[in-house]
Amino acid sequence: MRPQAFIQTYGCQMNEHDSNQMRNVLAAEGYAFTDKPERAALIVVNTCSVRGNPENKVYSFLGTLRDLKRQKPDLVVAVAGCVAQQEGENILRREKSVDLVFGPDNLFRLPEMVRAAREGKRLCETGWMPRQRKIQNFIPEEWAERGHVDGVKAYIAITKGCNNMCTYCIVPHTRGREVSRESKNILREARSLVDRGAKEIWLLGQNVNSYRASKDYRFHALLDELSRVDGLERIRFTSPHPKDWDNTLTDLMAERANICNHLHLPFQAGSDRVLHAMRRNHTLEEYLAKIEYLQRRIPGIALTTDLIVGFPGETEEDFERTLFALETVRFSQVFAFKYSPRPGTAAAQIEDDVPRGEKEERLARVLDLQSQITEEQMTEQRDTVQRVLIDGAHPRQRGAMDGRTDGYRPISVTDDTLEIGDLVDVRVTGHRGHWLQGEVVRESARA
Repeated sequence: MRPQAFIQTYGCQMNEHDSNQMRNVLAAEGYAFTDKPERAALIVVNTCSVRGNPENKVYSFLGTLRDLKRQKPDLVVAVAGCVAQQEGENILRREKSVDLVFGPDNLFRLPEMVRAAREGKRLCETGWMPRQRKIQNFIPEEWAERGHVDGVKAYIAITKGCNNMCTYCIVPHTRGREVSRESKNILREARSLVDRGAKEIWLLGQNVNSYRASKDYRFHALLDELSRVDGLERIRFTSPHPKDWDNTLTDLMAERANICNHLHLPFQAGSDRVLHAMRRNHTLEEYLAKIEYLQRRIPGIALTTDLIVGFPGETEEDFERTLFALETVRFSQVFAFKYSPRPGTAAAQIEDDVPRGEKEERLARVLDLQSQITEEQMTEQRDTVQRVLIDGAHPRQRGAMDGRTDGYRPISVTDDTLEIGDLVDVRVTGHRGHWLQGEVVRESARA
């Protein structure tokens, strides 16, 4: 009987991608996968430390494994990802049930590390792979064409690490300095994924639009080539940085039908003073000018963003600029968070002087405003025709399928003839919460 592994993932799409890579590596070693930890011979907790709350969830989950470890002493428990890189041996000291701690650069060594843990060793592997160049195929060649296809969707990591050093951000400390993969390596993986059923590919990186394979080959050139891959119906990417975004990228999005009309462009704060303290290297005026061009060139583009409330020194006047930005841009979705200091960052050396109650009140105001904007936008979608990629069956409604619009809005489509992977025109008939509802537009209806 094949040994079973359970992988618990916290955090962003990059972590989902890393977990998928772990599944590929473990599958090659003969592992099957289970969604029940009690059945597993190996449990991997893939962690995120961008904010404090996900880190707390990790330790809470590890606490639930103590009894299981006592019942199954041969069980191997591993902690991976950014918390592993950040905390290292502290995790082994704090949680006796943990056998193995490893950082993102050691992912492909997972089988040998698990074998060592089974021999009774407790390991902490958080060293970095050698970085001789800024161009580096950090995914080994033998795995470059074995990417995971989830239904009709797949991820490709094009960069790893970050050089921006925003004062609040722990990513450069847990993911390292930025490196880019060779373009031919990425394109080969994309074609392999399409051959195995992927219709939509997400390009991933801490700052995808700083991708650089050579002086003359940057993100625009890569996106251009990928958009020409036969059979690739949709391309998405996350997350670009506003300082590196330019109008030539907007123009390319407008020209290529398979580059989705959806952009996640974090602005973090509306006040230039706070942006400077965050070391974001752009102003709100510069950000809004790029957004104005995007909305003019691509009418109806869906824009999403990240923002932080309560950064050290943020005044009510500063916060009002954030609300102004929300009202001006009218994002389709906002991922808003209360500031929490992260260890080793420059901002952690600054007094966290915005009271918790004020942070919570500001976050509530952001969410209330965005909820109003979202509701208005969802209502405006009624009777529009949206191009939808069907990606799964509706979990409760018989005869309905779920998918995503070009602008990444979730939608349920009433039609019992649809299959996963279908790309269809859908007329929006209404919405329920954040989900659109619609019906397929038949040829006769178009005429």
